[in-house]
Amino acid sequence: MASAVVTPARRQQLVRFFLVGVVAASAQTVLLWSFVDVGGLNYILGAALAIELTILFQYVLNNAWTFHRSQHSTLKEYMLGMGKTNLVRGTAIPLQLGLLYAFVTWGGVTYLIGNGGAIVITGVYRYALDAHWTWG
Repeated sequence: MASAVVTPARRQQLVRFFLVGVVAASAQTVLLWSFVDVGGLNYILGAALAIELTILFQYVLNNAWTFHRSQHSTLKEYMLGMGKTNLVRGTAIPLQLGLLYAFVTWGGVTYLIGNGGAIVITGVYRYALDAHWTWG
């Protein structure tokens, strides 16, 4: 029954969103490591900066590839879409940072592993809002 709801186009969109997410999560991890281990920032501050940079990066990739059928092509559409995705993903930042803190503080994992777990958990939330509001 579930396969009847997920159309081939939606399935392709989910796969592309996931692949963009994997690339962005990798970039976010490298940025986080750079900010913390190289730059000496606190891991929560480093994560917030890394998240914001990858929000912008993901918007560019998702607009061009994942949501190409409803792509924002004019400057006005592009900037409005970037604002929407920043709002959508920005609301996930406290959730992701809270999860990261919990994983590190109470879960005893390193900040890079904790960040990976937080990315996975908040990914479903980000897809649902982006798919329906930013590009919907």
